[in-house]
Amino acid sequence: MDDDKNPFRCLLDVGIITTSTGSRVFGALKGATDGGLDIPHSEKRFPGYDRDAKEYDADVHKERIFGEHVAEYMRYLIEEDAAKYKTHFKDFIAAEVEPDDMEEHYQGVHTKIREDPSPAKKTEFTGDKVTFKNKGKKTLAERKASVEEKRAKFEEESDEEEEEEEEDE
Repeated sequence: MDDDKNPFRCLLDVGIITTSTGSRVFGALKGATDGGLDIPHSEKRFPGYDRDAKEYDADVHKERIFGEHVAEYMRYLIEEDAAKYKTHFKDFIAAEVEPDDMEEHYQGVHTKIREDPSPAKKTEFTGDKVTFKNKGKKTLAERKASVEEKRAKFEEESDEEEEEEEEDE
């Protein structure tokens, strides 16, 4: 053990996130500790910890990691509201992932992450959404020119209105 390198020691800073048991931040903590980081923590915050019995059930946590809660929700929506199921899980339907295939799907995802852990390059969205870019501040000359344009436009409109009033009389 003396020859091995010590794992990188970290501290978890959750910021303003609510630290309730089973929160996503603790999922990130679990992933980081499984990845080899040394982060001081307790199993009391992971899903599967029973506060009354003061026991941690790792199987419940494993089911959560492999998406069993998502599969249960999928089954519920299939029975109760098929239209909502089709909208919520359209990507899963397109990939032909059924609720019973969820664990295999997540295992495949984990395998791909282990093969190449570098983040994928983001592609630019080419859909219908309009993106707005900040045009930046106008210079003093541009602001004065804009004011003059508005003033000229206002004077033209007021002159037209006066001409129409004279014609009506």
